[in-house]
Amino acid sequence: MQRHRSENEANIASASLRRSIGLTGLVLYGLGVTIGAGIYVLVGETVLRAGEFAPASFLLSAFVMAFTAGAFAELVGRVPKAAGEANYIEAAFRLAPLTVIIGLAILIEAMIAAAAITVGASGYVAQVIPLPQPALIVLIIVVMATVAAWGIRETVIIAGIMTVAEVAGLLVIIGAGIGSDSEILASLPRALVPPLSDWVAVSGVFSASLIAFFAYIGFDDVVNLVEEARNPRRIMPWALGLTLLIVTLLYVLVSHISATAIPVAEFKTTTAPISLLFERLTGFSPLTITLVAILATMNGVGIILVMAARVTYGMARERRLPAWIGKVNPHTRTPLRATVLVATIVLGLALFTPLDTLAETTSEVLLSVFVFVNAALVWLKIRRVPAPQGTFTVPLAVPVLGAIFCLFLLIAGKISGA
Repeated sequence: MQRHRSENEANIASASLRRSIGLTGLVLYGLGVTIGAGIYVLVGETVLRAGEFAPASFLLSAFVMAFTAGAFAELVGRVPKAAGEANYIEAAFRLAPLTVIIGLAILIEAMIAAAAITVGASGYVAQVIPLPQPALIVLIIVVMATVAAWGIRETVIIAGIMTVAEVAGLLVIIGAGIGSDSEILASLPRALVPPLSDWVAVSGVFSASLIAFFAYIGFDDVVNLVEEARNPRRIMPWALGLTLLIVTLLYVLVSHISATAIPVAEFKTTTAPISLLFERLTGFSPLTITLVAILATMNGVGIILVMAARVTYGMARERRLPAWIGKVNPHTRTPLRATVLVATIVLGLALFTPLDTLAETTSEVLLSVFVFVNAALVWLKIRRVPAPQGTFTVPLAVPVLGAIFCLFLLIAGKISGA
């Protein structure tokens, strides 16, 4: 018995993550968490803040995110480890306290984001299952934590199927919007650039940009699967770029259609904005799109739980968190203890914090982290630390502008939202 126990403990200690994800899986993973986190949950709040210029908020956030995406694409090749952001800071600055702070900030951001999406998901689930919101929140987290703990290959397959459904739902919305108003695409350019002389419009765009930025959370989660990806130096930059491009196109179109098709005030009265939009555009029962929205938002919860558990695992393996948290289960080959811990914290946040507070706080924490991530690449380049062979690289200007723009969006969003 003692020998069997010792062998089992040795298996747990030596278990490693399985490399089983290709480019398609990474892009579907990125799309799943990004779309589930954003447009299905927060399009209404964005339109309430920016009105007809809601697409400008999404475009501004995408512009800011693009420079940071470039920095991530190089850093993931330089430091191909889970808990990416914390390891990037460590590689650049070699300051253990700063590394721990950044790692914990990413964990906090991920858990707050998962809580926000859970609250949004509960609004859609309530359209089908008439239970109190707290009960629905518990149900959603238990189900998605179970999926996250099952296995990374199985999780990515499930996430891929759900992602296809949620993208299809948005394409239906876009098609119905264009079909209902032949001038809707012609009016899009105006919605992308608010008049600079109209401070109310400009302020609304900046205020909404913090919410819109939340909708892009997900591309950075992809890098935390680097130890489970095949040939990560080659496919990770493609996964980051494709995720950002696809979600930007979808967000701009859906937000424009939302602001055009429905009076802004009506978004104050719904917890299921995409369902309301579908019903108004098609005249059909919103049940189908509600089910798709449930898949989308729950998918977002599950994928963020996966990411947060990997960050926890990575930090525990580097002894920045207690080592027992980072043990990999030898049967599922997933960080089971980390998954349970993360899910428990997310549950508490979802039960006791309002949705808009969760979303804004997530964006503020993540923008702050991105400033340091960009600074880390700037410092590596200034010190002329060579990148490993085959690593995708960007000019020094990319991380410099990434840091500046993240700081600008953080400050502008806070001032305009005050």
